[in-house]
Amino acid sequence: MLDVDVFWSFRSPWSYLATPRLRALQETYELNVHLRPVYPIAIRTPDFFLQVNPLWPPYLLRDSIRVAEMLDLPFKWPNPDPVKQYRDDAGKTRTANEQPHIHRLTRLGIVAAEQGKGIEFADEVSRLIWGGTVNWHEGDGLATAAARAGLVLADMDNIITEETARLEAAIEQNQHDHEGVGHWGVPTCSFKGEPFFGQDRLDVLVWRLEQSGLKRRA
Repeated sequence: MLDVDVFWSFRSPWSYLATPRLRALQETYELNVHLRPVYPIAIRTPDFFLQVNPLWPPYLLRDSIRVAEMLDLPFKWPNPDPVKQYRDDAGKTRTANEQPHIHRLTRLGIVAAEQGKGIEFADEVSRLIWGGTVNWHEGDGLATAAARAGLVLADMDNIITEETARLEAAIEQNQHDHEGVGHWGVPTCSFKGEPFFGQDRLDVLVWRLEQSGLKRRA
């Protein structure tokens, strides 16, 4: 059995677009895909969007839509956005101090991983968030997504309420280990310490896994 870590964010369109294939790899091959949730760059580096080339955000959206179409996945920028941002008086994008969604989502991702359903939870929840569901955070959408992954959302929420500090430490460790393998972006897969950044490097990852004897499940 081979093992791959995937450093992953609920706010990353590229993480969403990679996840169905990562889940399929785990289901098809003797492979454990370990979800390692991290906070998105807007949280880890709030000044990032003050420095980014203004051409980057519209290209990101165009390219995400194009790749989703190629993969036959529904895609729409989330409403609400998992990370709350706003434009200041100079028109610059800033990250709000109050974040109603991303901390809960990331902590839930840690709990799901601890319960052995990390990539399944990431797949189901990211489909809800990025697949065009308006107000994905309301009603029973998240609970239903968790159930499809084999988890109980109410139980998970109890854990993140009671063990917030421990889960934050786990997220911090993931972020430290993410940098340690040699990248900062998501999704980054790591196999034997070698990083594979981006949804467009999954074929390269599989090639490397095959060199190490990747086998189909019986």
